[in-house]
Formats: sequence, structure tokens, C-alpha cells
Amino acid sequence: MRESGENYLETILLLRQTNPVVRSIDVANALGYSKPSISRAMNILKAAGHVSMEAGGDLRLTASGQALAEQIYERHRIISRFLMQTLSLPEEEASQDACRIEHVISQQTFDEMKRFVGKNEK
Repeated sequence: MRESGENYLETILLLRQTNPVVRSIDVANALGYSKPSISRAMNILKAAGHVSMEAGGDLRLTASGQALAEQIYERHRIISRFLMQTLSLPEEEASQDACRIEHVISQQTFDEMKRFVGKNEK
């Protein structure tokens, strides 16, 4: 999956945590993208089986979409904590950098970061 698709799934996951209904316009506002761009992306994610659209335009993650979104968000959280713990980066900067890194990092490197963060949080 492309980075943009991962960002859309992660955004829906995060918006769902605070909003009972998430529509395309909410995703557009959160990411700063145009409504047509989001509509196209949602159609691609629907075709891939990661998103469904309920009555009234409510976006829902399917089981596969939920699993991918949670995996991406876990990477984001772990990488952010790693950058704050090892480099003393401010939270906002660590989060912005994690957003870029989470899409390209190898599984082995991520696993080591996760192990490091886990040891330092105990």
C-alpha cells in the first residue's frame, strides 16, 4: 500500500476515537487535502476492501483496514517515543518525523526500536 493510503487509514482510525461519525470531509480537513482527492482515495480504499461507506457518508474501516491502521499507528507511536527518548526531540517534531519514517522503516529496525522503547518505559 502507498504512503498516502496508509495516512488515510490512520487518519480515519484517529478521527474515530473522538467522533462517532467520520466523513470524507473530516479526513480532508484533518489532512489538509481537497474533498475530490479524498473521494478518489476513499474509492481506491473501498475497492481494496479496507473502507466501507455507510448511509450518510460515514466511513468505516473494514477488518483489514482496521488492522492496517492499527499497525501504522503503532509504528507512529513507537517511532515518536524512540525519537523523544534517544534524541530528546520535542513531541511535535518527533511526531512529524515519525509520520514520515513509519512508511519506509524495515520491520527489523522497527522491532528493535520497539524493544528499546519497551525497556526504557519499565
